[in-house]
Amino acid sequence: MSNVVKINKLKRIALVAHDNRKSTLLEWAEFNKDTLGAHHLYATGTTGKLLTQKVGLTVESLMSGPLGGDSQVGALISEKKLDFLFFFWDPLAAQPHDPDVKALLRLAVVWNLPMACNRATADFLISSPLMKGTYDRQLVDYEAHLSRNLP
Repeated sequence: MSNVVKINKLKRIALVAHDNRKSTLLEWAEFNKDTLGAHHLYATGTTGKLLTQKVGLTVESLMSGPLGGDSQVGALISEKKLDFLFFFWDPLAAQPHDPDVKALLRLAVVWNLPMACNRATADFLISSPLMKGTYDRQLVDYEAHLSRNLP
């Protein structure tokens, strides 16, 4: 397994928001419309529809989060087909798909994926000079885990 994933100039970005954070994500996306529009965007169900209808972005919509969309984003991460995750999640609201939410956040960390979970972090991430070029994302070497002796 290679320990580096090349993030190209054209980024593959997932946008996800819980219901109580959708308006914040839409405001943020509107403010960053030009930057986001220059990249390939994915979003979970309703968030994708809103980004297209209200912001005018071209988005590849996945399933709704509770119906598997969070898992689809996680699969894109583990298949190295995603470069960024902007997930405006609501830590105070009970989510029927909470295990999927935790799995998605876990996968982003396991694969060292740049991720923002709130607007302030999203502002810093999207305005980074690294957004404009290529980047070698370093991966943790999990070879020891994969080759461990099993009982």
